[in-house]
Amino acid sequence: MDISLTMSSRSASRHTSHSQKRTSAAGKGGWRPSQERRSGREQQPEWRARKEDESRPQADPASPCSPRGTCQSMCPKRELQERESQNLLHRFETLAGTERDRRPRADPLRTVKEYSRPAAGKDSTRSRDLRPPAVLLKTVCYLIDDIATMPGPTPWNEASGHIFNVFAMNVELVYDFVFDRLRSVRQDMIIQRTSGSDGKAILERTVRLLIYASFRLCAEPLRLYDPRINDTHLQESLSWLMQCYATESGPHSNQEEFQALSLLYNLGSSQVLQHTLELPKRLRSSPAVALAMSINRAFLERNPVRLLRLARKLSFLQSCALHRHMAACRRDLLLIYSHGLSSRNCRFPLRRLAELLCLDDVALAGQLCRAHRLEVHQDDHVVFSKTGFTEPEPGKLRCSARHDVVDKQNDVTMLGSIIHGCPLNKELA
Repeated sequence: MDISLTMSSRSASRHTSHSQKRTSAAGKGGWRPSQERRSGREQQPEWRARKEDESRPQADPASPCSPRGTCQSMCPKRELQERESQNLLHRFETLAGTERDRRPRADPLRTVKEYSRPAAGKDSTRSRDLRPPAVLLKTVCYLIDDIATMPGPTPWNEASGHIFNVFAMNVELVYDFVFDRLRSVRQDMIIQRTSGSDGKAILERTVRLLIYASFRLCAEPLRLYDPRINDTHLQESLSWLMQCYATESGPHSNQEEFQALSLLYNLGSSQVLQHTLELPKRLRSSPAVALAMSINRAFLERNPVRLLRLARKLSFLQSCALHRHMAACRRDLLLIYSHGLSSRNCRFPLRRLAELLCLDDVALAGQLCRAHRLEVHQDDHVVFSKTGFTEPEPGKLRCSARHDVVDKQNDVTMLGSIIHGCPLNKELA
């Protein structure tokens, strides 16, 4: 009996000692599972703050620890040589006269650093591969003036005869090229924590160009243009720009413009509306912001007639920002009229309806009514019916906006002026 108790005590003692060793080892990371180690580390406030700081694009003033770019060209020499040797140059980057060669040469004045995803073992902070803010701004201006608004046989979207659509080629040559190079510019800005006037100028031009692209390409198939990707990068740039306005000392000469664009593009967003209401009274009462808030109020109140009437007062770029909400507003207007004027004996003038829908072309108004199964007689009047109103099939109703509003005037410099911040007093249906 005493022997068994003694053996049990020794066994318990060994078990206790073994548990203590495991506990001690776990405290050093030897026995605790990796998930437990990770969760314990994430509970530390300083680690959690550092993780958030690394994952969010920074617009804070550059710290002494931030890398400083020394590359004075739009593309680092190392990348230019690598892409030339691997035949990875874009058509816009090849040296004139070598386009048909088996291995075209790079034009140092036209080659732009492309975006590359961060990878393990790849150092993206080398000073000779980073462009300083002044060079980044010069790169953005080159992309706007020489690529996005360049004259010649590569317009944004235009049918060449009846053989093929040049826009299919153009999206690859113009939009994709500009979008990728702008993404590379923002990547260099994030690494260097770029701020100040150059940083704001870059972000402002980026936002304007992406807003215009969201209007210009909205009717294109997904294989040519993905609105979600464009929207993601537009929202990131817009959020970063708003942070610059809030944290950096002024004056911010374009803040009124971009506060209005943010509100129009994110119509109905409670977060953006709250941010706007917290602005100083001077900004809230400015004409652009006040008009954007009135349109936002009409949208929240489901008053499409007032919204579309106010939309005619917008500038060209503001209309581009509002454009993605226009289809829903027009649909709401037709639904309201279909219930309020539902009668076989009621004939509503199609021309008047086109004015209410903010459309300059009566034929487009008739097309919109037919898409919702409303009767249109002799392209002169429409018969509303609450039982006949039907939601159109997805993809059947194409955008009715004038995507070639700039091309019709044969003035590509006008688009460049818009993106650089020169106002264009033109109403857009």
